[in-house]
Amino acid sequence: MMNGNDMGGMGLMWIFGLLMLVGVIVLIVVLVKAFSGRSQNTAGPDNSRGPGTGPGRGREILEERYARGELSTEEYRERLSTLEEDSH
Repeated sequence: MMNGNDMGGMGLMWIFGLLMLVGVIVLIVVLVKAFSGRSQNTAGPDNSRGPGTGPGRGREILEERYARGELSTEEYRERLSTLEEDSH
């Protein structure tokens, strides 16, 4: 014989199962983003032929730092002229 308590337990099992499924999906998404979201500019100092290490990369980094406000205009111009001198 079925009573009201059995139906309540089935409902909780469905909710628990759904929460577990959502949790697994979130975990997979986080792991995929963690491993594929890495920048292609992961070449270390030894790997000078890696992606993102061309002559314009120094200027890009300098521009990013200037845009974030890490450098004053004077520092930016000074370092930019140094980069241009080194590239010639």
